[in-house]
Amino acid sequence: MKSSGDGALMSIGEVAGRFGLATHVLRHWESAGLLAPARVEGDRRRYGGGDLYRVAMIMRAKEAGFALDDIREMIATEDPVARRDILRRRHADLTRRIAEARASLDLIECALECDHEDFTSCAHFQAAMAERIGMGPAVRVRS
Repeated sequence: MKSSGDGALMSIGEVAGRFGLATHVLRHWESAGLLAPARVEGDRRRYGGGDLYRVAMIMRAKEAGFALDDIREMIATEDPVARRDILRRRHADLTRRIAEARASLDLIECALECDHEDFTSCAHFQAAMAERIGMGPAVRVRS
């Protein structure tokens, strides 16, 4: 899985610094078969433009919840059906995580906008908590 490179070659430290990673992360990704930087004198790694693209793609995939095995499989497979299956699994998971984050953000915004001295006594807040614990939106807790 050789990464093609364009332009100037960079050291592992330069690449790690560019992406805010520790060098051991890049070495781990290489041992996992995700990266294959060129080697020069003294077996030193040199990363080209294609390697930078690959690092950015790996980081984005990890942010989306992909496991390294899924990333490697997705990169390595030549079967578009297998690649789509991997992407569909992550799509469903990411959609769920976004909905959960949105609900959490909505709750925080509700609490910030609440005029009650104790936002937990707010009807909107209580309704959101009732939904979360499975009591449905109509249940209201009194304090």
